[in-house]
Amino acid sequence: MIPDLGKYAGAVMGAYAVSIVLLVLLVAVSMWRGARVRRQLDEIEARRARNG
Repeated sequence: MIPDLGKYAGAVMGAYAVSIVLLVLLVAVSMWRGARVRRQLDEIEARRARNG
């Protein structure tokens, strides 16, 4: 299933690993920011509800 990469195997596997790590980090940061914005919006809506 894995192709024979010869002497480039290390570089190719390293590139795959770095890409996967970067994608995971991108998703994690996006989820973290989304949760933070959602909390901020909930606070703003609660303040607006209290003030009429």
